[in-house]
Amino acid sequence: MFETNNMGLRVLQCITLIFASLQLADCLLQNHLQFAIENTWDSNPVDHDPIRIIFSPGEGGLKMQVYGPFFNDPAAPSGPPGHAFPGLWDYEVVESFFLDSTTENYLEVEVCPHGQHLILLLSGVGQAFVQQLPMVFTATVTGDRWMGEALIPWGYFPPNVNKMNSYAIHGSGAQRTYEALYSIPKTEIAEGQQPNFHLLQYFQHFQLQSIMGDDWVQPESELWKGRP
Repeated sequence: MFETNNMGLRVLQCITLIFASLQLADCLLQNHLQFAIENTWDSNPVDHDPIRIIFSPGEGGLKMQVYGPFFNDPAAPSGPPGHAFPGLWDYEVVESFFLDSTTENYLEVEVCPHGQHLILLLSGVGQAFVQQLPMVFTATVTGDRWMGEALIPWGYFPPNVNKMNSYAIHGSGAQRTYEALYSIPKTEIAEGQQPNFHLLQYFQHFQLQSIMGDDWVQPESELWKGRP
């Protein structure tokens, strides 16, 4: 019975990897941007297969697909899958930030392999004025891998997005690990400095038009009216 269960798990893992490969191949046929989080926040290489994020056009928003290793540490949040969960950053999570650097308005999107998500709209560094907005997000865990897909509505993005950064977090206690797409150079790390994902100066160039096309115009958002 044990051997049969192992065989079934291997088959399921193969199917999942094939599905992920097909998803990646499909992205090659359309406008997309793909990123791999290969370093910790302080510019050390990660010691595992990196988390990969793909942005592509979605129906009414930006599709965000996540593929990578599943650490299952910490344990799953207590909230139901598919719903917003406050404080999700304390769990195993992947985050993407979309910034208008001229105003310091930015969107933070967090997704968890257990199926929870969290949206924050921020105006000024760390100054969230809206949290826990709804979002369509699904996640699937197969063995030691997971994949997730979110649809981020256009109305959540601040006008004039021109920079981005993404992060991955896992582990508990002393093993808590913070990873960054665009990390802080070692020469710029102060003694005793701790991870901080809101250091906007390290975000890098990003335009939604690179995905949607040069002639695409971002829809106006009621959520951001009245913000600087």
